[in-house]
Amino acid sequence: MDGPCIKAFVNPFGQRPWMTREGAAAAPSGGSKGLKGIIAGGITGGLEILITYPTEYVKTHLQLDEKGAAKKYTGVIDCVKKTVQQRGFFGLYRGLSVLLYGSIPKSACRFGAFEQIKYFLVDENNQLSSASKLLAGLGAGVCEAIVAVTPMETIKVKFINDQRSENPKFKGFFHGVGTIVKTEGFGGIYKGLTPTILKQGSNQAIRFFVMETLKDLYKRGDSEKKVPTLLVGVFGVVAGAASVFGNTPLDVVKTRMQGLEAAKYKGTVDCIVKIWQKEGPFAFYKGTVPRLGRVCLDVAITFMIYDSFMELFNKIWK
Repeated sequence: MDGPCIKAFVNPFGQRPWMTREGAAAAPSGGSKGLKGIIAGGITGGLEILITYPTEYVKTHLQLDEKGAAKKYTGVIDCVKKTVQQRGFFGLYRGLSVLLYGSIPKSACRFGAFEQIKYFLVDENNQLSSASKLLAGLGAGVCEAIVAVTPMETIKVKFINDQRSENPKFKGFFHGVGTIVKTEGFGGIYKGLTPTILKQGSNQAIRFFVMETLKDLYKRGDSEKKVPTLLVGVFGVVAGAASVFGNTPLDVVKTRMQGLEAAKYKGTVDCIVKIWQKEGPFAFYKGTVPRLGRVCLDVAITFMIYDSFMELFNKIWK
């Protein structure tokens, strides 16, 4: 056969074939990209939650705070003030261990899944179409919701809810988890799976779509062009804000269904109907302000840390 021989390279992880010319370097392995994403994502998740947890604590308290005589807080500042007065500054970090145990696998799963799905969807110029960006983000969100977010969030909400009672019954993380499983079964830590999948799927679809789109606009077709770390942070703020306004109602429903009083709801639809009837449409946006602050900071920090580690890995891990 005249001319260079064209042959298909199929990597050992079973990803789609890449066409390479004989003697040319093969395209990067999808398995390698996914593994880099898992490791970089895990490190990122641990560092990020240490920085942003107090805002998550306040947001959850406000979302659990119902109208009427049981209402405890008038707003974000009142919640912070009362928490510090009653438990000291580190009271804002109560339940941190629960989220920390879950944030590492959550972030690892999210970025690992995104990198793997992205590998399948990029075109010959290593670019993602708008639909592919949404699909990759959606897949990452659904994956993290099932593997890590639902059990982590359920346990976190129950722990914070428990601390609101006069006689808290959870003595620590493992005691609390054991108590939940003993009284509610294994399914007790998988409450709110449907709204969590909806929330995380839409969350990551929006965030990755906005982030990847802004990066592409900056690169102007040059896939090798590096986006400055601080600019990645700015893009992260925009992506985070977009996701907050897009799915806070789902977050409120998810939080209610994972609380200690979740038994009063028959399901996701029943929860939505009861909140609408008893508290009105604006109740679906409870905790928006603290969530906006937390998520914008969270997404900015997350992508800055993640991109930095991925850049390092791509240099030392060929």
